[in-house]
Amino acid sequence: MVTLKQLAKELNVSISTVSKALNNSEEIGEDTIKRVKELAALYNYKPNKVALSLKQNKTKTIGVIIPDILNYFLAKVLFGIEMEAALYGYNIITCISNESLEKEKESLQLLANGSVDGFILSIAQETQIKNEVAHFKKAIGQGLPIVMFDRVAHDVLCDKVIVDDFDAIYNATKLLLLEGRTKIGFISTIDDLSVGKLRERGYNKAILENSNQNPLVLRISKTEDSQFKIKAFFETNHVDGVIAADSASGVIAINTAINIGLHVPKDVSVIGFSSNYIANHSIPRLTSIRQHARDIGANAVQLLIKRLQQKNDADTDVSTRIIKTSFVKNGSTL
Repeated sequence: MVTLKQLAKELNVSISTVSKALNNSEEIGEDTIKRVKELAALYNYKPNKVALSLKQNKTKTIGVIIPDILNYFLAKVLFGIEMEAALYGYNIITCISNESLEKEKESLQLLANGSVDGFILSIAQETQIKNEVAHFKKAIGQGLPIVMFDRVAHDVLCDKVIVDDFDAIYNATKLLLLEGRTKIGFISTIDDLSVGKLRERGYNKAILENSNQNPLVLRISKTEDSQFKIKAFFETNHVDGVIAADSASGVIAINTAINIGLHVPKDVSVIGFSSNYIANHSIPRLTSIRQHARDIGANAVQLLIKRLQQKNDADTDVSTRIIKTSFVKNGSTL
């Protein structure tokens, strides 16, 4: 591979001149820039990124850690991160924690050795359950900024990107109350995650403030049969409205209601946190609270780039961006 030194020798100029010409420096004349770039193109010259990163103390690379690559929402956020990072000239390295605290720690340690300039991440389920955050604080202490999205640790001082989980469910529950529903249930398979807790609180607040019913909450673990549990929930509580905290439960609720002889939405209305892709898996289609995953990813990149460009390392000005959800009315509500 040809080097700057070889280009400079053939052009009979200094290495500094070649470097500046390749970077369009105003110190170099247009003719010289043209000659340098033509020769560089002829030899297919590529800058040594490792040497450049050592010189600039920057890798132009972002480490991204997500809990589950099969999660459609997280995959869309990752797509948004990659697209926005490219606009700023950054590459990404992605690690999957598989909801494991130890895997998350290993990923942070692996990439904190000089491979990346900072991190964008969503916390693993096990991390949230155990409430361990020392590894995040250690990375930030090493000068590697972190931006958390969706699942965040509120006691870690860093920039965050979240959606209006509490308000979205609060308003969705009120919509079912306005339909005249008197026995609205809340179904969640993510009650041990920060987002799941916020959504349940939004439901509880709407029920307690605006109705005479007591909250009806069904929490389903990963090891349990969701369809069986939801069917029993319907039959025991005779619900006429369902708010689902996660993407799949709303679709299962519609299919289960129809299976036991209920008409959706005449007998029971259903709203879920869901993507358009998931909402299409039921008849009628699920009325959903839509998160804007690509916007979440893009905003996370913007916050990290801003942090990297700051001249000081003050951590008192961290910010949280709240991305508003959208309400998409389909056939599962009146």
